[in-house]
Amino acid sequence: MNNKVLSATVRAIFLAAIVFCLTISCSNPNQPGNPDNAINQIVIANDSGKNIKNKNMITQKITPYLWVEKDAKAVADYYLSIFKDGKLKDFRKFDNDESGNDAGIETAVIEIAGMEFSILAAGPLFKFNEAVSFVINTKDQAETDYYWEALTKNGGEEGSCGWCKDKYGLSWQVVPTEYFELIHSDDPIVREKAMKNTLKQKKLILSELK
Repeated sequence: MNNKVLSATVRAIFLAAIVFCLTISCSNPNQPGNPDNAINQIVIANDSGKNIKNKNMITQKITPYLWVEKDAKAVADYYLSIFKDGKLKDFRKFDNDESGNDAGIETAVIEIAGMEFSILAAGPLFKFNEAVSFVINTKDQAETDYYWEALTKNGGEEGSCGWCKDKYGLSWQVVPTEYFELIHSDDPIVREKAMKNTLKQKKLILSELK
């Protein structure tokens, strides 16, 4: 990566971080200095330029930041279509003059399964890989099947031992909570069978692990 591209990348990240912080800290201007500002009212800019109000920010010390190539809103909509209880909390666009990035940048904040994710669309400079993945703890086989199928279709990819990738290349582990009971069982026979059969599977199938 040459110095010009690196400089533009750093500026894009820096601006996105500032915008995100200001969005939270300024969400309730009538109460300056109030530590509860981060969980109070936030204004969301949508595609039509209208504002959506009264979306509460959750308190979360660590927020995963996902870098994608383009169209942060489409990425947000994709994950919200899978995690049905999710919501869009913020979406913003910045042109090349504002961002210092030739293609401009877009940012979005979503909440899925009670967890907040930030999305930065700022060009194809970085790609997801298996070094980072997110675990979905499912309640039963039916829920395991749902998330596995939703994440691997339309360009997703099946992996092994419960790992898969979605169409953007982000890695997930879809794991029924009962699986942990099996691999931590006091019975060594139960543990061995579960672990041995895990290595033979892509999607985890509880009936074959017991």
